[in-house]
Amino acid sequence: MDFLFGTGGFFVLAAIIIVANSIKIMNEFERAVVFRLGRILAAKGPGLFLLFPVIDKMVKVDLRTVTLDVPPQDIITRDNVSVKVSAVVYFRVINPVSAVIDVENFYVATAQLAQTTLRSVCGQAELDELLSEREKNNEKIQTILDAETEPWGVKVSKVEVKDIDLPDTMKRAMAKQAEAERERRSKIIAAEGELQASEKLSEAARILQVNPAAIQLRYLQTLMEIASENNSTTIFPVPIDILRPFYDMQAKMENKS
Repeated sequence: MDFLFGTGGFFVLAAIIIVANSIKIMNEFERAVVFRLGRILAAKGPGLFLLFPVIDKMVKVDLRTVTLDVPPQDIITRDNVSVKVSAVVYFRVINPVSAVIDVENFYVATAQLAQTTLRSVCGQAELDELLSEREKNNEKIQTILDAETEPWGVKVSKVEVKDIDLPDTMKRAMAKQAEAERERRSKIIAAEGELQASEKLSEAARILQVNPAAIQLRYLQTLMEIASENNSTTIFPVPIDILRPFYDMQAKMENKS
């Protein structure tokens, strides 16, 4: 009896261990790709499910967005400038079955594809385009990566170019170019100011030519401004036109006499 009881107890304990190992729980962001005797069965989860020991095996897949850092890549642009470009890629698994059976390691495959695509897209652009059209390049890389990784059940949601490292010689050349551009703009602004000033002076000259009395008024106004700003004695010439009425009056008096 003890032998039978001991044997029965062993089987009960073994059954409990097997059932406990058969119970699997997946989180909301996880899926279990189940294989039965080497054949794909289904993607289980989230929650609780059972696996048959020995005949069932599973591969856990995380469905959360993964942040992939693409290391700096040596790139020669279309205008033959050597630069180093790094980027960051955001992707996630949307089809766990394809991510397991259609590619050996979807993370490594996506990382390698991101590096080659980054070199290809940036190598087709000129340096100015690479610096000024980042959004356009980001969208182009994202579109290519998303199309290539779709058969693997991977969705590339966003790509951002992080750093563009230029050679020191190119940095100095760009600094000189920027300085020359600022100088050119300042000269253009100064020339436009001179042109506007000359136009206004020409207009003022035409008005004064039509109305000679305006010259005298302007002259008197200038004298008032000088007198108000400077306390010292100021000697200035008097225009003949201001004294002309007095000359005319004196001439009339002489004629009458």
